[in-house]
Amino acid sequence: MTTNLIDSPFAARAAGTAVATADSAGSKQNQSRELAEMQTKYLMAERFPRDEVGAMDRILNAFSRRTLAEKAQYQFARGGSDIAGPSIRAAEAIAQQWGNMDSGWRELQRGVDATGVPFSEVEAFCVDLQSRNSKRLQFIVRHWRDTKSGGYKLKDERDIYELCANQAQRRLRACILASVPGDVTEAAMQQAEVTLKASADTSPEAMAKMVEAFGAFGVTKEHIEKRIQRRLDSIQPGQVVSLKRIYASLRDDMSTPAEWFDIEAEQPKASGLDAVKAAAAAKASAPAKTTPAKTSATQPAVDAQRLADQIAKCADVDALDLIADELRDVADEATRTKLTEVYKARRAELTKE
Repeated sequence: MTTNLIDSPFAARAAGTAVATADSAGSKQNQSRELAEMQTKYLMAERFPRDEVGAMDRILNAFSRRTLAEKAQYQFARGGSDIAGPSIRAAEAIAQQWGNMDSGWRELQRGVDATGVPFSEVEAFCVDLQSRNSKRLQFIVRHWRDTKSGGYKLKDERDIYELCANQAQRRLRACILASVPGDVTEAAMQQAEVTLKASADTSPEAMAKMVEAFGAFGVTKEHIEKRIQRRLDSIQPGQVVSLKRIYASLRDDMSTPAEWFDIEAEQPKASGLDAVKAAAAAKASAPAKTTPAKTSATQPAVDAQRLADQIAKCADVDALDLIADELRDVADEATRTKLTEVYKARRAELTKE
């Protein structure tokens, strides 16, 4: 004999409690592991404190390498003066050689803002394990990419990660520089400048590579020569150092090419109406001729072809009426009659539209 029993209302709750307990246990396990790792780092830093003299020597030796010195400083313009400072790569190198430091960035959580665009809450941090000092910066990164024709949401995880990493690098640099003594950073930058001046390559091959590198930002050889006030083949080592700082600033999105070079903005192309108005104004301002000019047999045909093309390209009645003033100047009567008929036909088409 079987007995039909109804489903217990507490069964689902019990299952949910079991899942929540499992999740809670996993979270506690992760927290315990992170705590143990952090405690180990602090204990190792206490047991093996940094040798400041040795760390300073390692930093100076690192910035005596030309490859690191070239990426060590950025430069940008503000308030009419040039400002230079340690780059992201320089801050990372200083932190590595200074020792007993833990730095990086991480994504805390994600959400959606009021406009419906997803965002990530990111934290950049730097911890001095020996002095127990820490610097943390939290900021929001919208999953959005701006373009000249508007913008769009980012959906690919790789694009989102690269955007967050790019935004986090600047904050990470600020955190590291806030944790390292200022005189250590200044000594590193001085060593980088000495290295660059001693190993500045002004050969034609090196200058060609520099022009090619700046070309990615729309900067040409003429722009560079205008800034340094001399031909590129006569550039000085100090100017090479300055250009490399500018390139580092452009590469790290610290400035724009227009802040360093005289790059003229593209002028908007004149519309058909503006071109006709400009031609009419130029003709009206031209001085009157004292003697009639002799026209060849081919001149009326050339004028007719030009005016016929302008009439066909006119997109509105105003531009067409301006061309009508030029029809009166056609010397050949037969040609003028034909152009008048073309003008009337085009005007009828535009009026119907």
